[in-house]
Amino acid sequence: MIRVAIADDQALVRMGLRVLLDDAEDLELVAEAEDGFEAVAMIRRTRPDVALLDIRMPTKDGLAVLAEITADPDLAGTRVIMLTTFSLDEYVFTALSSGASGFLVKDSEPAELLHAIRAVADGGSLLSPAVTRRVIEEFGVRRTGAGTPHPQLHLLTEREKEIAGWVATGASNDEIAEALVLSPATVRTHVGRAMVKLGARDRAQLVVFAMQSGLTT
Repeated sequence: MIRVAIADDQALVRMGLRVLLDDAEDLELVAEAEDGFEAVAMIRRTRPDVALLDIRMPTKDGLAVLAEITADPDLAGTRVIMLTTFSLDEYVFTALSSGASGFLVKDSEPAELLHAIRAVADGGSLLSPAVTRRVIEEFGVRRTGAGTPHPQLHLLTEREKEIAGWVATGASNDEIAEALVLSPATVRTHVGRAMVKLGARDRAQLVVFAMQSGLTT
């Protein structure tokens, strides 16, 4: 059972998400909050597998909540999906680089939301390759400056750098394996090692680090 928490200041949004989760046999809503302060408290209390956070909340926004989650070792197992009203919210890149596993627009199809929760809970990223590239290129390169290497980049082997660059294109492990004539298991190993060395919480953050470090293929 995947345990989910919701934080959104709009009661109608919370109700819709609640109904959606109640209908899914493998998902359980363990807590919900209407502002950032309440969200931090409930997440620390319930330690959900996945937290759905509205980026724009009163008193304490979703980015501040995300920062507290990623800074708390006790919440290392909690993955965060940011909810936004706009497909290219100006805070999306900040959220990804701060450790969010991805983001969803609030009017996404129910099936897309359920898939996202399951994918993130399984350690994946919910961003499609096209959306990943669009968000990072639009906000990451322009706002944070391209070509700023990650401070731990030197720890990566040349093969790990190469594969991290492929990950930044949005390619799947199978696609990378086919392009480099490797086995998918070997690619997974290199991706995992690159994530550990760079301190990436998940694949989405590895994409951010690779793009910032100029490891694009």
